[in-house]
Amino acid sequence: MGTMDTDQLKDLSDRHIAATYSRFPVVLVKGHGCKVWDSEGKEYLDFVGGLAVCNLGHCHANIVRAIKEQVERLIHVSNLYYTEPQTELAKLLTDNSFADRVFFCNSGAEANEAAIKLARKHAKERKGQGRFEIITTINSFHGRTMATVTATGQEKFHKGFEPLLPGFSYVPFNDLEVLERSINESTCAVMVEPIQGEGGVNCPSGNYLKGLRKICDRHDVLLIFDEVQVGMGRTGTLFAYEGYGVEPDIMTLAKGLGGGLPIGAMLAKEDVASSFVPGSHATTFGGNPVVTASALAAVNTILKNGVLENCIEVGDYLSKELGRLRQKYPFIKDLRGKGLIIGMELEFDGGDIVRACLERGVLINCTMGTVLRFLPPLIVTKGEVDAMIRVLDEVLSHV
Repeated sequence: MGTMDTDQLKDLSDRHIAATYSRFPVVLVKGHGCKVWDSEGKEYLDFVGGLAVCNLGHCHANIVRAIKEQVERLIHVSNLYYTEPQTELAKLLTDNSFADRVFFCNSGAEANEAAIKLARKHAKERKGQGRFEIITTINSFHGRTMATVTATGQEKFHKGFEPLLPGFSYVPFNDLEVLERSINESTCAVMVEPIQGEGGVNCPSGNYLKGLRKICDRHDVLLIFDEVQVGMGRTGTLFAYEGYGVEPDIMTLAKGLGGGLPIGAMLAKEDVASSFVPGSHATTFGGNPVVTASALAAVNTILKNGVLENCIEVGDYLSKELGRLRQKYPFIKDLRGKGLIIGMELEFDGGDIVRACLERGVLINCTMGTVLRFLPPLIVTKGEVDAMIRVLDEVLSHV
């Protein structure tokens, strides 16, 4: 950690970094697998996974090797030139998805920005200037830029940033009737998360995503899936849409794609992607050789090393063990999720539960105030689930 002790580092951080985060009072300095360690040497079992970023755990050997090898060869040249890792990653993603083309960027918000721009440009070229509105869902989360925060269907993220951008409307998640009534002559796309992560781990009803596809086809509007949080194996398939038997026209990725490094991607079918031509959209760092080399290693490892199978098996086990706690504690209102994204809804604010688990060496997350969210690395073991459950059970027993 250098020459600073923990208190000095916290003080400097609080004085010099923008106060946009409420941080927990620990300084994490090392990670391996599903564990991290703080500056005092304390070990933590990580069921946050960098907010669904560290899908292969911390410092996975394949990721570390790929980064080291690429850093020694080429770090950055910009998109004025071809590079090997970017091209290989694009082929790997399209070979394993519905898509024909990929646009690389640096984050989930940027991927969603690209999707919004592509949907509007595609509609204007084919249907005229009046087609620009995108319908999203209440309690969705799509990012923090002006366009993506407007697309986000949560008023708390809008506060202080008005006026928001025109061209967005919101409908309830899981309500096909309201959605179809909301489509009009201005609509160009419907944008949804297959599972709402930040919104409380809200899962689609049995026919919801298939119904979305049919409605979009009927009204000739694009269907965009935001898989920033639920893609890259999180639900037990490489992409969440595969588990629901529905293909979008555009999909966005980030978080787990880079193995821990910042990368975003927008994928689209050829007839839609063709609306982007040289000059339509760009980003200096998008598809950087180092991050795409890391992403290549991450995707290949997820596909070839039994990671998806482990996600399904251990995800089922985690759900069963959390279900046992639900039977034990009547203040647990609901349990929902798929694979290794699981939400446990409480009757009260979950912040104290998160802090109590932290004190006992387990990292979990709370979203929407009352929903404990579990996002462990996809390599998590049943033994590690047992260890987390023991701590959570102890904490809940004191409520």
